[in-house]
Amino acid sequence: MAFAKLKPIQHLQSFQRLESPKSFRTLATILLVFLITVILCLIFVPWQQTIIGTGRVTVFSPMQRPQNIEAQISGRLKKWHVKEGQAVKQGQVLAELADIDPKFLNQDQAELLEAQKRALILKRSATENRIASLQSQLDNLTRSRSVAVPAAGIKTSQSQDRIIAAQQALNATEQNLRTAQYNYTRLQDLYQKGLRSKRDLELAELERVRAETEVRRAQTAVDIARQDISVAELDQVKVGTDLTASIANISANLANAKEALATTISDIAKLDVDLNNLYNRVEQRKIRAPQTGRVVRLMSLGSQETVSEGDILAVVVPDDQDQAVELYVSDWDAPLLEVGRPVRLQFAGFPAIQFAGWPSIATGTFGGEIAVIDAVDDGKGRYRVLVTPSCHRGEKDELWPSPKNLRPGTAAHGWILLNRVPLWYEIWRQFNGFRPIVQPTSEDTGTEKKDDNKPVKRKNK
Repeated sequence: MAFAKLKPIQHLQSFQRLESPKSFRTLATILLVFLITVILCLIFVPWQQTIIGTGRVTVFSPMQRPQNIEAQISGRLKKWHVKEGQAVKQGQVLAELADIDPKFLNQDQAELLEAQKRALILKRSATENRIASLQSQLDNLTRSRSVAVPAAGIKTSQSQDRIIAAQQALNATEQNLRTAQYNYTRLQDLYQKGLRSKRDLELAELERVRAETEVRRAQTAVDIARQDISVAELDQVKVGTDLTASIANISANLANAKEALATTISDIAKLDVDLNNLYNRVEQRKIRAPQTGRVVRLMSLGSQETVSEGDILAVVVPDDQDQAVELYVSDWDAPLLEVGRPVRLQFAGFPAIQFAGWPSIATGTFGGEIAVIDAVDDGKGRYRVLVTPSCHRGEKDELWPSPKNLRPGTAAHGWILLNRVPLWYEIWRQFNGFRPIVQPTSEDTGTEKKDDNKPVKRKNK
């Protein structure tokens, strides 16, 4: 009876021993809550996809990058006017060179060239006056020919009129001769018959002789008139030929004078070139700062040291610098990039804490955006990306450090921000080794971009 009563009690004690302690229950509850929290985080917590790139600080504008100051001519280093680290202004003389070119060693070369130029200018003035005189002579002879040739033609016409008049006088004298001959024959018959006196016969004979003389005189006048026509025609040809020859001679002299003028002008132009080259050569002996900045390095230090054309003498860093960062990314990530994408940057020497998936809680980083993406790689499968300070900074973004603190060449680490995706999707992508996804741009689809918070897969065309 007593054994029967003790058996249930022993069974109850064993059951109590099998029960879990309260600490285990608490741990299970915590694990269950943690699991639910992780699941909720995987579903609702967003993750920022990024592409990591490394590079260095540079200057975006080529005109504001550190510049090498080269020797423009070969010469001996005469004197330095600056020291390393000294601030300089644009146009300030940094150094002076002594020319070693044999063509520019004469100290009075500029004065000699100027004297030659003045002599050539006087020669040009004399040649211009000669050209003006010859041109005036040519114009006068041209006008004279236009008058002399017609005048000679008029003289020829007058000679023809004179021959006509002489011919008419000849005809008249011949008629008088025939009349006198007839009268003489008639009186001779009458004298033989005794009807007229001997005196009348002698007068008739005298009249006949006079008429013959007049005929010969008229014939001579006709011959002279004909000769005058020939002479007038020859004079007309001679006047035209002489004037043409004179005009040709003056034209040749005028052409020679113009040629001499052109040669003189060419010589003056050559002297001007030589003078400009000489003055530029003298100016090139002075090494000047291309812009305001600071001398960071002097290459040639020794006085009287010989330098060749193109040798680097110094390096000047401009004060005003358009800051940028050049990052290098893998060719696997290059297709995901596009101009305007935001970037978070960390600079060497500036402490920072960066959470790749949550850039909003990063500390010590600086904002930027992609400005340029190289079209070709650097030969090593990497593409260069130029990042400039972001124009649309958030409230937590800080201005980049000044160029005095953030110097060109400083190492930089960048995270190029892509799309926001759920955390579970990022873990699944990383587990399967898939590439990040990007939104199709308006250039690809012809439509506006969608919200970056929603992952959209790119369709293969």
